Amino acid sequence: MEKLFRIIALLEGVSYLLLLFIATPIKYVANDPKYVKMLGMPHGLLFIAYIILAFLLKPEYKWNSRQFLVVLIASIIPFGTFYVDRKYLKNNK
Repeated sequence: MEKLFRIIALLEGVSYLLLLFIATPIKYVANDPKYVKMLGMPHGLLFIAYIILAFLLKPEYKWNSRQFLVVLIASIIPFGTFYVDRKYLKNNK
């Protein structure tokens, strides 16, 4: 399940960046919301999967409350999931 969490974290982070820095500006600058619609649902599903997997893996990784809060908050900060992968997941069990 750890490998799945790392993959979901990567995909969630990439989808968030695409949504924030490509789809949203196109929506407001070019008045074209199709990219937000196209990326919104997959990003939302990846976000939910990331949160659920974080809760499931908390005991396995033995995250304390502060670490777990960082893992959760990282999902709403651009590049946050990449930080979590490097700091808490990669060779850190």
